[in-house]
Amino acid sequence: MSRRHKAEKREINPDPKFGDLIVTKFMNAIMYDGKKSVAETIVYGAFDAAQAKSKAEPIGLFHTALDNIAPHVEVRSRRVGGATYQVPVDVRPERRQALAIRWLIIAARKRNETTMVERLCGEILDASNNRGSAVKKREDTHKMAEANRAFSHYRW
Repeated sequence: MSRRHKAEKREINPDPKFGDLIVTKFMNAIMYDGKKSVAETIVYGAFDAAQAKSKAEPIGLFHTALDNIAPHVEVRSRRVGGATYQVPVDVRPERRQALAIRWLIIAARKRNETTMVERLCGEILDASNNRGSAVKKREDTHKMAEANRAFSHYRW
């Protein structure tokens, strides 16, 4: 991390099918070894499957799922006088989005359907209905922050 100036944000292009920047970020997070076309196939396949199962627009489902996963508060470690406290802090919007994308992908990869398309589709549908392990991760994060609310005066 540079002390002189902030790192420049890279400009990313919206995805070709829906024209959405968040879908592009999601695709980039799913991608392994620079294989963008494989990631594209997985994401669009999951969107099509989700649309077929729920009869709703896939982009709306995806954004609802991300909103349901994104945490509002999290705990950060703060060292005060030899003791380490878990201090609850609000989450910046960019970090909220990044955490939601990361948690959705991790939860999808842990599911036990056969293909990644099915796993991702199932996790998006679950998250849009406020279920699933990604939403549970958000709930656990909020519980941890609530339990450590007594240390919020150590916020910096």
